[in-house]
Amino acid sequence: MTSFAALHRPGSPLLLPNAWDHASAAMLAGQGFAAIGTTSLGVAAAAGLPDGTAATREETLRLARRLGREPFLVSVDVEAGFSDDPSEVAELAAELAAAGVAGINLEDGRADGSLAPVALHAAKITAVKAAAPGLFVNARTDTHWLGGHEPETTGRLDAYQQAGADGVFVPGLSDPDGIAGLVRHLGIPLNVLLSPTGPAFPQLADLGVARVSLGSLLYRLALGAATAAAVAVRAGRPAGGPDTPVPSYAEVQRLVR
Repeated sequence: MTSFAALHRPGSPLLLPNAWDHASAAMLAGQGFAAIGTTSLGVAAAAGLPDGTAATREETLRLARRLGREPFLVSVDVEAGFSDDPSEVAELAAELAAAGVAGINLEDGRADGSLAPVALHAAKITAVKAAAPGLFVNARTDTHWLGGHEPETTGRLDAYQQAGADGVFVPGLSDPDGIAGLVRHLGIPLNVLLSPTGPAFPQLADLGVARVSLGSLLYRLALGAATAAAVAVRAGRPAGGPDTPVPSYAEVQRLVR
């Protein structure tokens, strides 16, 4: 099996679709995606919990253990590690690695809209790499996502790279010049979040990005499609259409066999 790290090729990026449960992950893997990520929003919302508040450690672990048994590669979004104690984050990372997970996203954004101190996030990264050396750590900075912290981006990424991160993730960054500048500056793979107002996937490849994540997009699309179908039936219209394939009962059953 190709290693997860080897899929991060600048100019030929890994397109990482993000799942929220076993069925969505298995369906995506069945379409030939080389690796599947998880979306913390999807995992949290499906459990009736808020995202980004360290409320879903058990739900995240439960899903990771299920997906880690599958033949596809999995990267898990662990928010900020569900703790501000680097040793506790490292313990979680070791559990995920033992479950068969290939990588994690570890973010420095906080629920109150602030950013964790650089030294704290770097310490988490170092602790994770010590506890689970084979785990691909995608260190995420929310300087663009939260807004108002953009000038801190390069300094934070440098610190995270020095701490041992295998890749870095800057969601909210969509300016082509900014992306290209970071690609030139960094010595490790750059991951960006696909933005409806930013460059398309082929353009991101041309800019030298090594990984493109879909984040919560698929989960939100699924919620919208399900709601629209129910409303259409109530109004006497057919649910879905030719561009909205609906898996059969048997097809979904086969996902767990």
